[in-house]
Amino acid sequence: MAFPLRKILLATEGTEFDVGAERLGIDLAAGERLPLAVVLPLVSNPVYLSLAPELEEATEAEAAAKLAALRRRAVQKSVVFSAVVRRGEEPFREIVDAARESGTDLIVLRRRGKRSYLANLLLGEMVHTVIGHAPCDVLIVPRAAQLWSRGIVLAADGSSHSDRATAAAAALAVRYGLPMTIVSVAEKRAGIEAAKRNVETAMKAASALGARVTGRTAAAEKPYEVILGTAQETGADLIVIGRRGLGRIEHLLLGSTSEQVASRTACPVLIVQQGGSPLPG
Repeated sequence: MAFPLRKILLATEGTEFDVGAERLGIDLAAGERLPLAVVLPLVSNPVYLSLAPELEEATEAEAAAKLAALRRRAVQKSVVFSAVVRRGEEPFREIVDAARESGTDLIVLRRRGKRSYLANLLLGEMVHTVIGHAPCDVLIVPRAAQLWSRGIVLAADGSSHSDRATAAAAALAVRYGLPMTIVSVAEKRAGIEAAKRNVETAMKAASALGARVTGRTAAAEKPYEVILGTAQETGADLIVIGRRGLGRIEHLLLGSTSEQVASRTACPVLIVQQGGSPLPG
């Protein structure tokens, strides 16, 4: 998430699960004095709709009403608003395609939709797939989350993903005048020295960009627990983490560290990309 931020895309289905992302998307656009583009994906089943065309009219009317209400909220904060309804068999494709076509810098997205047996562990399936294929950074927003105002936690692991996440977190820290805490977690005690080097490198880079930064390291079998604990202890209300592997099998089992963090925190999580991967066929 580089500054100056140029284009924000809010992805919403207008449900109760989307209210946090909608609120934060509008507040971020207002604070940055940027227009807000919105995409509302609708699942399309051509065969079914051909048998019951009145359903298409009803869903279109409902989507239009949701976007009209969102537009009113944006206009109240002097945000220039544009929206599009995109139909497709898979909502994530419509979101990713909209981001690619518009050259979006940041997708703002809810954390999950309807609850399922995995809801307490992982992100919603659509959200997970958007993260995996987005051409830009993705901001995951829980329902009750607000725009950051207290502090930032950066999870650093020494990878190229982590380097870009460091730059993004530092830019945000400077932009919003917030303290920044860098944490690196070794899954085994033997890796603690590498974790210390990760923190030292990230602190040097963030300080060079003007951020007020502190660092900490830990050894833990579940790195996400340390990251979440650090955010709670420091009062941070934004977590920044680089995206690493988000494979299908990993998702169905335990999920990556970034997903585990985003699934469990009450604050927004910025997942910094190296670049989106091709859409599956």
